[in-house]
This record gives sequence, C-alpha cells and structure tokens, in this order.
Amino acid sequence: MSYFIRPLALGLALALAFSAVQAKPSKAAKRAAKPAAAPVVAAEFQLVHNLGPVGEDRLQAIVDRFNRESGSKLKLVHQEKGDKPAILNLLLRDDMSDVMTQPKQFAPLYEVMAKAGQPLKMGDLSADLKAGVVDAKGRLVALPVIYSTPVLFYNKNAFRKAKLDPEQPPKTWFEMQAMLDKLQDAGYACPYTSSWPIWVHIDNVSAISGAPAVNDKGLMTFNGLPQVKHIAMMATWTKASYFKMFGRRDEASAKFRDGECAMITTDSREFTDFRDAKGVELGVAPLPYHDDVYGGRQSSLAGGASLWFGAGHSSAEYKQAAKFVTFMASPVMQVEMTRVYGGLPLTAAARAAARSKLLQDEDKTLEIAYASLNGNGNKPAVRVANIDPVRIIADDELEAVWADKIPAKAALDASVSRGNALLGAKPGLKKAQPF
Repeated sequence: MSYFIRPLALGLALALAFSAVQAKPSKAAKRAAKPAAAPVVAAEFQLVHNLGPVGEDRLQAIVDRFNRESGSKLKLVHQEKGDKPAILNLLLRDDMSDVMTQPKQFAPLYEVMAKAGQPLKMGDLSADLKAGVVDAKGRLVALPVIYSTPVLFYNKNAFRKAKLDPEQPPKTWFEMQAMLDKLQDAGYACPYTSSWPIWVHIDNVSAISGAPAVNDKGLMTFNGLPQVKHIAMMATWTKASYFKMFGRRDEASAKFRDGECAMITTDSREFTDFRDAKGVELGVAPLPYHDDVYGGRQSSLAGGASLWFGAGHSSAEYKQAAKFVTFMASPVMQVEMTRVYGGLPLTAAARAAARSKLLQDEDKTLEIAYASLNGNGNKPAVRVANIDPVRIIADDELEAVWADKIPAKAALDASVSRGNALLGAKPGLKKAQPF
C-alpha cells in the first residue's frame, strides 16, 4: 500500500465508524435530539373604553407603547352597551353607574394587584383623586387615570375685542355677567357656554357654595337656595343670549375651540384640546363662585375616567392586566397622561414633574386646578353626574329651564324628588363605595 492510499483508507474507516455511531445514537443523544420547547407567546387581553375618536387614538398610542415595552398583547376595544366587563375597563364619569349598580361584575384593584404580586405603592396618592375609587377602609378599588376639576377657560383675544383686561377673568358669577354683556356688544353671539352641565352647574357649583348636591345618606339635596339662585341666574342669561347650551356632554367644547364662544366652563383636562385652537389665545381661571354664600368659596370636586378590573378572570390573566396598571401608575406615564390628556397626576412626584414641564410652556391650568381643589376634591363621594339615571333626569329638567318652560326651583325640586324616588327603587345606587 502506498503512502497516499494509507491516509485515504484511514479516513474511510473513520467515516464508517462515525456513521455507525450516528446510526445507533446514545440515550443522551436521544434526549438532546428532542425538539426545543416553543417560545411562550403572550396571550391577548382587552382594554374596553368609551372614548371618542380623538381620545381613542391617544389611548391607542399608550397601549402600543405598553405592548412594545412589555412584550404584551393588550388590545383596545370600544365598549358595547350591555357587554360584560372585560379584564380592563376605562370608565368615564358617566359610566360609573355601571359599577354602582353591578359591583359584583368588578374586582377591587388592591386585591387583584396583591394577588398578581404587583401591589401599588400609592401611599402618597393625592386625596383630591380618591373620589369613587376607594372603599370604606380607604383601599383603592380602581386607578384614577384621567381626573380633573371644572375651571373657566376664556379667549383672551375675545376679551381684547370687548375691551376687557385679558389678564383679569371673572372671579364671581355676578362679575361675569357684566363681562358677558360687553362680549355680546363686541359681536359674540355666544359669550359663554358649558360642557358637562350637571357636573359643572349642579355637583361643583353646589360644592363650591358649601351646599353638597348629595348628603351623607346618599340622598339628592341640590334644590337648596344656593342652587336655585344659580340656575335662575343661568336662566336669565339664556334669555339674554349670554349663555348657550349645546348638549349634555362636551358638545360645547367644539364651539369654544372654534372661537364661536368666548368663555366655557368645563374639565381642566381640556386644555390639551384648546391650547392649539386657531384664533384662540387661551386663558384659564377657577370656576366662578357666588360671593353672597355663607363661608365664601369652598373647594371644587375632582372626577373623570378610572381604570377598573372586571371580575371572573384567571390568575394568569390578572397578572398580565396588573402589569398595565403598574405601567400607568409609573411617574413617567403619569406625566405623559398629563401631557396627552390633561389629567391630574396621581402622586406628589408626578405632580412636580408635570408642573415643571407645563410651566415651561407657561400653562397655568394645573396650578389653577390644584388651587381650586385645595386638597378636598374627593368630597362628597357621590355625585349626580356619576349616577347616570339621575343625571338624565336632571338634564331633562334643566333643559326645560333653558327653554323657558319651567322656573328653576320647580326644575330642581322635580329633579331631587324624581332622583330620590329612583334611588329608593334601586338601593344599589345609594352606595357611594361599591366594595
């Protein structure tokens, strides 16, 4: 055998030997040959909401960010009337009657978060933002993600046109009347309007006047002298075309944003929608008060959208959903929610960061909102605007006042009587805290 053939024969022998080993793999090789486990794919879960198109787009951006950063598959779904609550539910102020009448369909936030291993450290949660989201023991049953308080927005350009000082908005309702007259003379067919009329003119005017709309027993009491005087004044303003209503929700906001109306009372969070309005130089002030009410101006109320867990889901699903709640409660997202939605930040740290950012833009809305709340925005817990059937009754009666069909006192008496009768028929509605 030649020198060159010998290595070739050796190579063939080794190859055959290797083939034989492959033909009879060892037990260890068999175990190693098993296919690798498939990667765990996050299951899809839903966040149900009742926002309009603009709000939905903004919320979708936040959901996309959460999915991107956490690897989750949270899907945004529009609420359909009558559907069972999803695992995550963003409830607006007008949706809160769902919780009050069907508390068993929702799970307390503090309980779900603890079981999911992600308890919230919310010891410094502002008292202003606890309305409707804590139980009798002070435990969080939901996360107040987009809370605000009513303020007065005004168009400084309209003030200049009416020869009014743009840096001196009205402090009282009486002072406001003289300004409305000048705005009308300056050519404004809508000197003043309001979104959310029950929230502004019943719940908050009552609170600021020191005469809560609902007493400690959950009964409607908003037909007292302060409320009757206020609604009667609004009725005279309607007759004089100083005050115009456009709907029961935020329909009036578009009229202000378009420059048609010179002033509007609405949620403080709407500064995010108004700040870029064409032809509107935005001014903001606390909601006016009646200076002839005993005790002077009291605190306004906070309210808005909150995040609730639906009941009846698995531990694995709750663990996924709890991650989103933790994400929303983080200081970074609290500042982002203020920037995007105008909501009031939950904690002192988030408030400081949001204040710093917005004050750089010379926006005073947060400062004015905090001053208006004065730390007492959570009282009283029950609001007319949160009990949908009662709110509808009050809206019906007030619209009859605006149409000059009935006087203010008769409308408020009827609202209170009908509302209390409804509450008596459905005791579940009386509960300020559903848990």
